[in-house]
Amino acid sequence: MAPRLSPIQSSEDARRGARRRLPRLVFDFVDGAAGRERGAARNAVAFDAVLLQPRIMADVAERDLGTALLGRRYGLPFGIAPMGMCNLVHPGADRLLAEAAARFDMPVCTSAAASTRLEEIAGWAGPRAWFQLYFGADAEASLAMVDRARLAGYETLVLTVDVPQVARRLRDLRNGFGLPFRMTPRAAWDFAAHPRWSLATLAAGVPRPRNFGDGSGAARFDRAASRAGADWAFLARLREAWPGKLVVKGVTAPEDARRVRSHGADAVYVSTHGGRQLDAAPAAITLLPEIRAALGPDFPILFDSGLRSGEDVVRALALGADFVMLGRPVLFALGADGARGLDSLLAGFREDISTAMAQLGVRAVSGIGPHSLHGPAPAAARGAGGDRAALQIAGKT
Repeated sequence: MAPRLSPIQSSEDARRGARRRLPRLVFDFVDGAAGRERGAARNAVAFDAVLLQPRIMADVAERDLGTALLGRRYGLPFGIAPMGMCNLVHPGADRLLAEAAARFDMPVCTSAAASTRLEEIAGWAGPRAWFQLYFGADAEASLAMVDRARLAGYETLVLTVDVPQVARRLRDLRNGFGLPFRMTPRAAWDFAAHPRWSLATLAAGVPRPRNFGDGSGAARFDRAASRAGADWAFLARLREAWPGKLVVKGVTAPEDARRVRSHGADAVYVSTHGGRQLDAAPAAITLLPEIRAALGPDFPILFDSGLRSGEDVVRALALGADFVMLGRPVLFALGADGARGLDSLLAGFREDISTAMAQLGVRAVSGIGPHSLHGPAPAAARGAGGDRAALQIAGKT
């Protein structure tokens, strides 16, 4: 008998499936954003204003999605963004993400707030594993975490700098979500209504941030703690201490991008944290052309926030990104249908990128660029129309 196909064929399928299968407290933790959540909606809506220009009769029978980045070549122009507590959506999610990275030949970025020890994830993903650092209790604790990552074999370090203070996420506050979990009557009812998730999670062990308070010298993880210590002086210390590739994540201003480069970073990562930090931030995709212009044509730029399809990946590449990272969609795919759902989603992204390349008349990812765009899309994405659509979407969440 042939294996059953996954119902997950798109990011929308994944989100709907996760909403059905996950407790509301967990779904809202992944899906939610800062404030009124209009920044998150704006990120997604802005992609619709970015139009691609089809070209005809090019020799595109064979296309190559391989992409060179930071001294390595990957099979795809996208990877998996750093996300904390992934095991909440599915037991062993961290391992499933690492194994998918190996199958699809793409990077997976381990969060410092992962629900699995960073050493284990490095063992599963091998050279495709990157490590993402949040500034910890102080500079010394943070550099100690970096040293753990170096000893574990990580070659690429991503410093997240757009969380000087965690924003209020209203859904989490209303649901009483916190780390570690507190079993409230409302949470107990929520879990009882989702017995498959609850029993599987109980059997695997309730997830917690495993890279803190585990005897490694790292203090207990405090989700609400200030991370304002990730300043320019710390970046200089980090660059001196870290021998591998260094990426700075959360850059949205051209002047900051230039300063990051001057501090010796190997790449800039444009991101609005998926709308989870500043609700009034502009749509991330509209910032790419400005930052590309500030850094010139050759300096590596990574991107996330709002991507929901393979065509969105192509749009980001056309606007100046060298590589993109996927966040919420992969967690929803795991929550909806486990490893099968994840593989189906990633394969769909891969196929849609390849198809879009054929439509654009390019055979390689390097052939995607500003010439692939139709019209002044980035400016249109900033306009009132984009904001009105974002308000409509935000009202439906």
